[in-house]
Amino acid sequence: MTLQAAPLFSDAGPAPLGGAAYWTTAKDGVRIRIGVFAPDAPKGTVLLFPGRTEYVEKYSPAAADLAARGFATVAVDWRGQGIADRLLDDGRIGHVEIFTDYQYDVVAAVEAARKLNLPEPFFLLGHSMGGCIGLRALHEGLDVAAAAFTGPMWGIRISPHLRPVAWALGRVMPVLGQGHRLPPGTIIDSYVLTAPFDDNMLTTDVEMYDMMRTQLQAHPEMALGGPSFVWLREALDETLALAQMPAPSVQCDTFLGSNERIVHIGRIEARMDSWSNGVLHMIDGGEHEVLMEDPETRTHIFDTLCARFETAA
Repeated sequence: MTLQAAPLFSDAGPAPLGGAAYWTTAKDGVRIRIGVFAPDAPKGTVLLFPGRTEYVEKYSPAAADLAARGFATVAVDWRGQGIADRLLDDGRIGHVEIFTDYQYDVVAAVEAARKLNLPEPFFLLGHSMGGCIGLRALHEGLDVAAAAFTGPMWGIRISPHLRPVAWALGRVMPVLGQGHRLPPGTIIDSYVLTAPFDDNMLTTDVEMYDMMRTQLQAHPEMALGGPSFVWLREALDETLALAQMPAPSVQCDTFLGSNERIVHIGRIEARMDSWSNGVLHMIDGGEHEVLMEDPETRTHIFDTLCARFETAA
């Protein structure tokens, strides 16, 4: 494996703590980016799997929280987002050919962490789509001592009367040669650049929302809009497949905002009910991105998941 220096933007939002970024190439030739923070931390390394539309710099505050508790962090720009390779001519549309292609990115990120001699054991922290990718990775044998998830995309929140429509369009549109287009109700522009803070579905913390907006205004190449019909099809199929699998044996904490409006709450509750050594923590008043909530909430979450990681190490 060859690692090359990649940009790590610190001109908008918090400066990365001891950060560096690298390009690496997945098995199928797609170039992704990883960000590495606090590489000399003594307690191990957290593999941080971001959600759809996200990018390494967004997790600089999380990396700082983990570093303060003794953990290094590796964050990933998945294929099709951040400044990793975009997969469509119009890079503003989120896309993946097959959902399990993200597992190539997982393997590449873990190989990079080992090549960089980052401290072990490894731990998993997956948010939203990263929680879906992470759960699949656990089933595929990802070697971590413990896992944590925030607002994991183990199902997509779609109104019951629209769910059959979403399934149908996800299959029909690619057959018609339109799989690269946006589904109805989605837009080409970034959510945080178009949605006002009031009643947004991500966070109740205005400073964190402003940080995200400032980062994308400074570096619009990292912005991403809605997903393609193919992504929708693949995500619906993958989340259904994962729901039918038993819970992994690894220890797990999952955090879910009580005002979650993006992912399927019932799927999360069902999964955690069946996870014998897992705990579901409800975050009162939290939106989808509980790691981007107010400082008190973030402190509680990081204290809880890091205590689990320390115990499991």
